[in-house]
Formats: sequence, C-alpha cells, structure tokens
Amino acid sequence: MLRLPFLTSPFRWQLFLTGRSYISKLTPMEVHLKPETESRLNELASRSGLPTDDLMEDAMAGYLQEVAEVRHTLDGRYDDIKSGRLKPVDGEAFFESLRQREDELLKNRPPK
Repeated sequence: MLRLPFLTSPFRWQLFLTGRSYISKLTPMEVHLKPETESRLNELASRSGLPTDDLMEDAMAGYLQEVAEVRHTLDGRYDDIKSGRLKPVDGEAFFESLRQREDELLKNRPPK
C-alpha cells in the first residue's frame, strides 16, 4: 500500500493566467494495488532509481490528464452532433462497408 499526497483541488491541471484565489491542500491517499502491479511498480522504481511515490504521482497525473482530454473531445463531439454540424454514423453499416472493402481488396490482390 502506498500513501501519496494529492492536491484536492479540481483545478490542478488547468493553466491560470491570473493568480489563484484558493489554497491547495495536500492530503494523504492510500492506493491499493494488486500484488503483480505493485511488483511491477517496485521493479520499475528499482530500475529507474525513482521512488514509487513519484512514479505513482506521474502515472496518475498522466492518466487524469488523458481522461480530461477524452472527456473534452467527447463533449465537443456531442455538441457537434446535437447542433447538426456532424452527422452520426450507423456503426453496423460502417463496419459492413469496411468488411466489403476488405473483401474487395483481398479478392483483387495478386496471388503469391
């Protein structure tokens, strides 16, 4: 089990052009890992020379940034569909046309 300090503010990953009007507070957090995950983390820490706390902080920071970016993209796509700027595609029809194109390519491929 690792105890990591994390900022409790929801504004951690945003860039501010003006000063903050709040104070971030660090609070410890327990992270429970499966034994094999903890073993891999310890192995990476040993090879890299970095503490496991730093590796976990970096991993979580990257993960949360990625989740925020995906959420932003999905929100934008939803807004595009809702406003009519983007037309939704029927998934079944798309994959059927993809299968047909693949079949055509395979049929027209010269023999080896």
